[in-house]
Amino acid sequence: MATMATRERLWNRNYCRVMAANFALFFAFYLLTPLLPLYLVERFEATKDVVGLVLSGYTLTALLARPFSGFLVDSFPRKRVLMVCFALFFIFFGGYLGASSLLLFTIVRTLHGAPFGALTVANSTMAIDVVPSSRRNEGIGYYGLSNNLAMAIAPTVAIYLYKATNNFELLFWLALLIAGLGLVVDAGVRTEKSKHQQPRAQREGVKWVSLDRFFLVRGWLLAVNMVFFGFCFGVMSNYLAIYSKEVMGITGGTGTWFLLLSMGLVASRLQGAKALREGKLVMNASEGVVISSVAYLVFVLFPNSFGYYASAILLGLGNGHMWPAFQNMIISMAHHNERGTANSTLLISWDVGIGLGVLVGGFAAELLGYGAAFWAVAAAQLAGMAIFMLRTRSFYEEKVESSKLKVQS
Repeated sequence: MATMATRERLWNRNYCRVMAANFALFFAFYLLTPLLPLYLVERFEATKDVVGLVLSGYTLTALLARPFSGFLVDSFPRKRVLMVCFALFFIFFGGYLGASSLLLFTIVRTLHGAPFGALTVANSTMAIDVVPSSRRNEGIGYYGLSNNLAMAIAPTVAIYLYKATNNFELLFWLALLIAGLGLVVDAGVRTEKSKHQQPRAQREGVKWVSLDRFFLVRGWLLAVNMVFFGFCFGVMSNYLAIYSKEVMGITGGTGTWFLLLSMGLVASRLQGAKALREGKLVMNASEGVVISSVAYLVFVLFPNSFGYYASAILLGLGNGHMWPAFQNMIISMAHHNERGTANSTLLISWDVGIGLGVLVGGFAAELLGYGAAFWAVAAAQLAGMAIFMLRTRSFYEEKVESSKLKVQS
């Protein structure tokens, strides 16, 4: 007799649409991210610390939008919230084309972070809604492949186009077009109404304003862990191109680095799908945290081509195991009507880490050099690994067991 997991179809039309839209939004995002520091230096002659301040504004507003987006997604019709967020995300790409000064660019970039932060919460929550409940762990793991593929392709395309044309405006137009396509695709998603998808504000006994409407308090330690890991990736992803050029003497290798990173992400998500399907979340997360730690150590211990490219593959393998495991862990700690809040909580913590990484990394590089900045990254990753291994794993297992006992009683 076939099991429920094999009978229920994972790759349904709505799930594929949400995946495609997620690919589009992250493709548009990663098309600009690796070259923006270079654009700010060449176009506006910005210094390293100013570059850090300008780029951190995007992350800051994304961070501020996360808790409110979780609240909106759980309180109002999710499809409507999703469409509004995607439309705003699309419109702001046009602002880069009209930003003629560093101040205007900073304003546009900073404001753009808000719809991005809200959109990632809304779209990932929609993905959870449209995937069969018996295949949720696996579905969330595969959903991240759309991010990873975008990360693999977009930076490579961006760097190739920039080298061929030396035209940043072309990249801004392309990002605008792809974001528009994602908006159209998401508009075709159809959802069925159910008690789990019903807005919380429409049900009895639900308060409009309380802390758990904005942050999943039960998952606070997972969030703390994600701050450490986000900090490391924030420094790595934003200062990689400049570091590789100034310290390693590697020019034009950023696209290849991101490609290798994404290949590792894709490979680990595919390889880890079986473990997710079997509910081995803690095992997947542990493997990911350890492999990521090795990646950052290789990067700083071997400041050459070997360390540069090997770290990309290892970091992809590590994050590919860690991210879907952490996301499933925090969602399993949430009630059905808290999925948006659970998603936003995890993304908030990642954004806090990214923002700190961009800001602290810029100042550290200006004062001490990029070498010191990346050694701080390795130390932060090791600290995050220690917290996870010594406390977060048992914290999660205690919370889940406690929830099971409450349900049984």
